[in-house]
Amino acid sequence: MKPYRSMLFVPGHKAAWADKGIASGADALILDLEDSVPPADKVAARDVVAATIDRLAAEGARPDLWVRANPDETGLLSGDLEAVVRPGLTGLFLAKIYYARDIVRLDAVLSHIERLRGIPDGAVQLFVCFETAQSMADCEAIAAASPRVASLLGATGPNADAGRELGIEFTEEGLETLYMRSRIVLAARSNGLDHPMVGVWQDIRNIDGCRRFCEDNRRLGYRGLVAIHPLHVAVANEVFAPSNEAVDEARRLIAAFEEAQAGGSAAVDFEGQHVDIAHVKTARALIALAESVRVA
Repeated sequence: MKPYRSMLFVPGHKAAWADKGIASGADALILDLEDSVPPADKVAARDVVAATIDRLAAEGARPDLWVRANPDETGLLSGDLEAVVRPGLTGLFLAKIYYARDIVRLDAVLSHIERLRGIPDGAVQLFVCFETAQSMADCEAIAAASPRVASLLGATGPNADAGRELGIEFTEEGLETLYMRSRIVLAARSNGLDHPMVGVWQDIRNIDGCRRFCEDNRRLGYRGLVAIHPLHVAVANEVFAPSNEAVDEARRLIAAFEEAQAGGSAAVDFEGQHVDIAHVKTARALIALAESVRVA
């Protein structure tokens, strides 16, 4: 999965809201068929989402388009997939996954639909949200279950699915979810998934709290925010993009190391810090990330 600083949920049954999502500057939109759609509108929302994907793909919209389908246990998943798996869809944001075998079964279904519709094999990616205790306990196996798995979400937030499943009491400091969030980062990275994301921040008007949440999770290894409101997109885009100062420092570090290497040294004192090839690799990765989100 390419790096996203921000992914924004958009209610699938409200077609015009996708344009608001684009205007927010989000790197990707999640067209939602699950929690933000009233039960009476869920079937009709499929056609709205399909039309939105077709329209935005034809317009060459910048954000990637994902869909959160209803979980299999609702009986709605098959119909959701039949409606939304089409050219222009980047992937599925998965709700209520329990076991690695759920991913394996879904992989097979997607392969069948892709072949029917002339979509390249494996084109539809999977983004796993850990909302159940069972999935959290099985997160390593789930991350490795299919090449389609592109990223993992460390879910937090008061009184939502993850919190209810674990019985936690939410705090802004986040110590109650620290183990879970750390384990999901490790599950992602150990399976070659370099861009785990975190979400959601539910206190819509508390922008300072959203910023702290993003900063804390960036330090933990997360690389973007799954947002429920456009107000949070700009914060995430700023926090999860390397600053110009950090990019400049990385370039100076690389230049200093290369000069030392040319002189026969494998390490250098860079602005008071010992630097060797490991630090250079990190600096190059930071520059690559900055270039990918167009801030370098």
